[in-house]
Amino acid sequence: MSLLPSLVSPADAAFLLPETRDQPMHVGSLQLFRPPPGSDVHDLALVYAAALATPDVAPLFRRRLTRGVGTLGQWAWEDDTAIDLEHHVRHSSLPKPGRLRELLALCSRLHSTLLDRQRPLWEMHLIEGLEDGRFAVYTKIHHALLDGVSGLRLLERSLSTDPDVRDTPMPFAARPRAGKRGGLDVGGLLSSGLHAVADAVTIGPKVAALVEQGLRHEGAVLPGQAPRSILNVPITGSRRFAGDAWALDRIRTVAKAAEATINDVVLAMSAGALRDYLLGLDALPADSLVAMTPVSLRTDDSAEGNAVGAILASLGTHLLDPEERLLHIRESTRYAKASLDGLSALQVTALSAGLMSPLVLNTLFGVPRLLRPPFNLIISNVPGPTQLLYWNGARLDGMYPLSIPTSGQALNITCTSYDGHLQFGLTGCRRTLPHLQSMLGGLDDALAGLEKAFA
Repeated sequence: MSLLPSLVSPADAAFLLPETRDQPMHVGSLQLFRPPPGSDVHDLALVYAAALATPDVAPLFRRRLTRGVGTLGQWAWEDDTAIDLEHHVRHSSLPKPGRLRELLALCSRLHSTLLDRQRPLWEMHLIEGLEDGRFAVYTKIHHALLDGVSGLRLLERSLSTDPDVRDTPMPFAARPRAGKRGGLDVGGLLSSGLHAVADAVTIGPKVAALVEQGLRHEGAVLPGQAPRSILNVPITGSRRFAGDAWALDRIRTVAKAAEATINDVVLAMSAGALRDYLLGLDALPADSLVAMTPVSLRTDDSAEGNAVGAILASLGTHLLDPEERLLHIRESTRYAKASLDGLSALQVTALSAGLMSPLVLNTLFGVPRLLRPPFNLIISNVPGPTQLLYWNGARLDGMYPLSIPTSGQALNITCTSYDGHLQFGLTGCRRTLPHLQSMLGGLDDALAGLEKAFA
């Protein structure tokens, strides 16, 4: 255990800087479990007791923010040597009748509250009371600690493909490490610094070339081209969450017929649902909505920190025909991804930071009404486990991601693949976006429309 603070990286600090009461910066996950034969949901009390008795907590889950003279005023991580698991792990029960509606309402409330910066930035809620006998686990962790890819890897390491395995360690339990974390790597820092200088010298001409190409390419989307919409307004801290799943085979069939990617079909489903939802509110912009979609830059199997870039994609919401809309999205994403070819991970990160900078300015200085949004919403697709998984014999029926709406970005759509299904999680500002759950029907209609168009 290291007792010396370690500075928060710039990539991770980007998720601490804009956090306010109206803009919590944590990500979450809702997992639904079916108890194994011979047990019932009331055994969750034993699971809760085992969680509180965890003897050693993993370093990631002991990290607590500090800032002061010892860190020269910069944010740093320090080990919480007296972590209070009763604060981080909670045991709850749904009110009757215990439908999914009550579960989603509870998760919406839990996702609305800030994490305590005086403690490690995570919570885990064990939830019983579902009418069908299942139980749920809602977890949330600050985005400064990990991104979506690393979060899924962490979850997968806590589960098993064997339904007979018991005494599985808690997700936050310490695990053996291949090697100890050493001290300050001066040589590595110097090498990284030299690479950073080289990347900085060449980034300017490359950005200029991308802009010049983008002005001439029909499928290109540049920052500032997104239309104003009801999605791009100041928000409150209150959240509404909705989630559902669709068979991946259906999505793959459409992608193959359209010579597109699964992510293109995800964007097309989202675009169709958004078009219907905004038409219902008489709030559909004449110009196409623009989505920012993250691109993983992770080159290892680590389960902490952030390694993510971003591209912009036109969603074709101005187009009535589902086939035209998907082909429009396909061309937009192809150009955006091709524009990143030849760039280093640091350069991609720098470009992505440029895309996100208006959101930071929005939070710090309140300027969203003066500028067009850099994009209208974030749509993420994070690959997840392909096999059926179990937790101490309880079958994982589904896992739904909860993400981060921001001021000027009232809706976030994130999906995760698991066991042959794509699980969508819609997280929005409760006050800004009424009846958000109706978009689930819009996603279903959009996929059916794409299947008909490409049959």
